[in-house]
Amino acid sequence: MSGYSRILIAVDLGEVSDEVCGRGADLARRYGAQANLVHVVEPVLVDPVYDMMPAVPFELELQHLESVRRQVGELGSRFAIHGNRCFVETGATRAEIIRVAEELAVQLIVVGSHSRRGAARLLGSTASSVLHAAPCDVLAVRISD
Repeated sequence: MSGYSRILIAVDLGEVSDEVCGRGADLARRYGAQANLVHVVEPVLVDPVYDMMPAVPFELELQHLESVRRQVGELGSRFAIHGNRCFVETGATRAEIIRVAEELAVQLIVVGSHSRRGAARLLGSTASSVLHAAPCDVLAVRISD
């Protein structure tokens, strides 16, 4: 097997992001690969029927995105992933991870996977949806709940 030259690490910025990022960064070091980091911010969609919920002010959205960019940059710095290789995208999580993976022509996507039970298993997760749509290998780092 030839090694990986480009790896995409997808994180949700939750408490296990360090574990997922660490695993991906370790693989990048072992293979001498370029590590890339991505986090996707899903937009909040409000149905006009529910007009009792006020729309999120644009300034708050911008502040939130800036905070997320800072967090992703700090995470990247902790794992020696250069700032120009840290991406914050907005949209549907699975679609954006796949899009970035294709644009960067990565050979491996690293994602965290929580153990699911009951209805959550039937509904699927980001890890499984990425696995089924990915143009490359996917490593699902098992996260204990």
